[in-house]
Amino acid sequence: MFLTGTLLNVAAVLIGTLVGLALGARMPARMQTSLTTGLGLFVVLIGLSMGLRIFTDPAAQPGDDLAVMAAVLIGVAIGELLRLHDGLEWLGGWFQRRLAGDNPVRPSRIAEGFATASLVFCVGPLTILGSLENGLTGDVQLLALKSMLDGVASIAFAAALGPGVALSALTVLIVQGGIAGAAFLLRDVMDEATILAVTAAGGVILLGTALRLLDLKPVRVASFLPALLLAPIFVRLAGLVRDALG
Repeated sequence: MFLTGTLLNVAAVLIGTLVGLALGARMPARMQTSLTTGLGLFVVLIGLSMGLRIFTDPAAQPGDDLAVMAAVLIGVAIGELLRLHDGLEWLGGWFQRRLAGDNPVRPSRIAEGFATASLVFCVGPLTILGSLENGLTGDVQLLALKSMLDGVASIAFAAALGPGVALSALTVLIVQGGIAGAAFLLRDVMDEATILAVTAAGGVILLGTALRLLDLKPVRVASFLPALLLAPIFVRLAGLVRDALG
């Protein structure tokens, strides 16, 4: 079912919110840091397994790896020209100002919790990659990983911002469910080569996400997202070149 991963994510956010409300601010910062580090290490493994498929999968053809590399490099260049990463940060600030106000005397903690959690849970690359994977193949691995990340984050958010964090579960349901539903409807027109190209490019983006989780490098991962659109196109072009050269 294409909504399985999304429903799992929604449940994780709701459970994490309840735990956070029960714990208050008593969870040590070092525990949150260690949990995030553990998840970051696991993201490295998943990113590598996805990225290396372009070399090991039987459906991969000579030159596909170079096509994906070109898609990633040109995609990140486009992402930086469009300032995607900066745009997402601006969007977060806009929502915060819109819902909580710039200098409110008594800011709405419900609005702040909803806005903050919704943005964190719905604008990252795992949202897109996981939803596409779930919709196209039924695999929930990436969304299960995202659910763990969001569950831990929702504990911290709920402890600091209150019950408004629970409302972000609705945003997760709409955004991720919409992406997964669209992918499910288009799955019959996406062949194995297309899915492989998206998977390989997604693996590279996941490695960037892992570097951020591990505090090794502040990779501007949102700028890499155009590579998900370019990778299938470039792999197709590589196939046409192979056919032309015989």
